[in-house]
Amino acid sequence: MATEESVYSEPQIPADHETILGLLNLTAPDDKTSLFQDAARTKFREVGPRIYLRGIIEFSNICDKNCYYCGIRKDNKKVERFQMSEDEITAISLRAYSQGIGSLVLQAGERCDKKFTEMVERVVRRIKLESNGGIGITLSLGEQEPEVYQRWFEAGAHRYLLRIETSNRQLYERVHPKDHDHTVRLECLENLREIGYQVGSGALIGMPGETTTELAEDALFFKKIDLDMIGMGPYVVHDQTPLAKKAGDYDHERQLNLGLKMIAVCRLLMPDINIAATTALQTLNPNGWELGIRAGANVVMPNITPAKYRDAYTLYQGKSICSESAAPLEYLRKLFINIEEKVVPNQWGDSLHFKKRT
Repeated sequence: MATEESVYSEPQIPADHETILGLLNLTAPDDKTSLFQDAARTKFREVGPRIYLRGIIEFSNICDKNCYYCGIRKDNKKVERFQMSEDEITAISLRAYSQGIGSLVLQAGERCDKKFTEMVERVVRRIKLESNGGIGITLSLGEQEPEVYQRWFEAGAHRYLLRIETSNRQLYERVHPKDHDHTVRLECLENLREIGYQVGSGALIGMPGETTTELAEDALFFKKIDLDMIGMGPYVVHDQTPLAKKAGDYDHERQLNLGLKMIAVCRLLMPDINIAATTALQTLNPNGWELGIRAGANVVMPNITPAKYRDAYTLYQGKSICSESAAPLEYLRKLFINIEEKVVPNQWGDSLHFKKRT
């Protein structure tokens, strides 16, 4: 329970900007604990005590974008580039499925060329075919033309994660080159919704120059566009990026707390969506996934990319590289042994909000 001096009280849903800002600015330990507990209770009530899995396959680090915060940006010449073959991607997917991972995220650097988009379409069809439709597929492959999204959807992908990074246009422009258009990002989210995907987005939390005012705007933006799922994480520095030069006052504990409070706030605002405890939390704290689950998240994304590729897919430095790929289900069950929630094998774990909406 909070102390008498506590400034925390459970927000009404939907909440306004002032309320959300107050929650994100909480500093007293008792207040933060109350916030996380309320978010966890909301999650239990709305989506149940279950942890859904998304096995991430990072199949290429070749990227045409130059985002100022990302370690695999096009102009980083220190990165050893790679592209998995279609056989490799399929084999990894089927092996994960045999180990109890019923849902995957196919992730790569952003490309729009025909060779790439057609390869993705073939891989998605092949995974669906060779798993007899058993594997659920999320794509996280950036901005594409509507017809590309449509082809991938018809091939069998049914969820798409496209992080807005920030809903604030001015901040977006400060962390991206001029050829990156915030409006295009928003249009892509609309296109994905119209096609029929379960739509996910998220913020890069705590970027240099960002305040909790912008983060409160992000949370309310996610509710406004009626997301089905959220995948967001704290900003973690990569020293081979332009933004690293502006991160002089970077503080791991502050970033972790902001990430956890954003999870809790979004759970209270959007009780029945899927929210991921992302790898960035685990990078900032060895118990980051557990803390994220306790703050209201209900999805964990074990990295099942083969070890030989992982060092080359470094979006930020210090990225948590756990040894879960050999037996991910057993690893995660042990990791969450102290949580009163169960890791759910062999399920897609689709968004309850999406089911209600459609």
